[in-house]
Amino acid sequence: MSQAYKTQIDAARKGIFTPQMEQVLEDEPISKQDLMDRVAKGHIAIPANKNHLNLKAAGVGQGLKTKINVNLGVSKDVCSFDAELNKAKMALDYKADAVMDLSVSGNTKGFRKRLVAEVPVMIGTVPIYDTLTRTQKPTEEVTIEDWFETVEIHAKNGIDFITIHAGLNSKCAQSIRTNPRLCGIVSRGGAILFEWMAKTGNENPFYEHFDRLLDICEAHDVCISLGDGLRPGAIKDSTDAPQIEELITLGELTKHAWGRNVQVMIEGPGHVPLHEVEMNMKLQKKLCHNAPFYVLGPLVTDIAPGYDHITSAIGGALAAMHGADFLCYVTPAEHLRLPTADDVKEGIMASRIAAHAGDLAKGLKGADEIDHKMSKARGTLDWDGQFKCAMDPEKAQEYRKLSQPSEEDVCTMCGDFCAVKRVKALL
Repeated sequence: MSQAYKTQIDAARKGIFTPQMEQVLEDEPISKQDLMDRVAKGHIAIPANKNHLNLKAAGVGQGLKTKINVNLGVSKDVCSFDAELNKAKMALDYKADAVMDLSVSGNTKGFRKRLVAEVPVMIGTVPIYDTLTRTQKPTEEVTIEDWFETVEIHAKNGIDFITIHAGLNSKCAQSIRTNPRLCGIVSRGGAILFEWMAKTGNENPFYEHFDRLLDICEAHDVCISLGDGLRPGAIKDSTDAPQIEELITLGELTKHAWGRNVQVMIEGPGHVPLHEVEMNMKLQKKLCHNAPFYVLGPLVTDIAPGYDHITSAIGGALAAMHGADFLCYVTPAEHLRLPTADDVKEGIMASRIAAHAGDLAKGLKGADEIDHKMSKARGTLDWDGQFKCAMDPEKAQEYRKLSQPSEEDVCTMCGDFCAVKRVKALL
């Protein structure tokens, strides 16, 4: 990275068009000037650690395509880094825009380095998890130095964005005590910090020493994804006082980070009923000054384990329509187990559908072109054309092969009753 600027936001404010900005512009319906203006304001983030040498940069934010993220990583019970790396490569095959390593067991540093070396999309982590894994200490014995040493390691390893639950301060912790929830705290990072604060009597180290965090992020150009430690894990808990209290704090931290030339994304809920999704998107954009919004789901019902990729896609499409910029995928295994490779594919495809549906709904320039091509192919019974337009051509072709029609130009659903075939010559 040129010494003329330290971070992407710093470069944009100085009028420098970086190689990463050029890569973003290649794939987005936005002008060069609009891109630079929005990066300078913090309304677009380009997570691009200067140590991630093979990165093909992507932008997240206003006026860009809705991006999707894939979570992976090992646990104590299921620990195969090779399997997780294969999932990462599958994510690339199915056109995910980002990969997050949430590993909580084993040689996390070694796996993280492999991931950065082999995966060219933006990569995220949660250093809070890795601090417990790395130090092997009980939560209350972790020191402030331990917390920040992990962040430094991740930054040096080339991680492009880190989730830090800096907004869960003592005031927010008190709020969740005085506003009881049906499902408490469901964020792993939020729960770890809440436990550390409760057992040590100290303030959240990332809130209290936020400038120290910014020093690390500025030095390596790491984007902070301000985590929602108090996101709702139940429909009943959606949009409650603790969630909003934390969101207000995240907005304050966002402005401070921008003042230090550090890029920010805001993480959002969570479990949210359909009628509150739009309100949540608008609240975040208002309270966090139009920073890019990264949402988990949202999941619009609590009762579909095994199908939560669908509950998430429903919420994700609505969220993207109303301003969400980045969707974290949810797999059918959510709430049940570590996802398999098949689960990962299902989660990716559901999120991609949601993201594209959101882009269509908000009128993103050029988003509907592929839909029109598909419609033309359907209207002319051009099956090869339909497969080329499909998000998952292999699956579409497999379905057609499994049930061959007696007449090649139709399908086995309608056969001779095919509406398109009957009126094709009449229109």
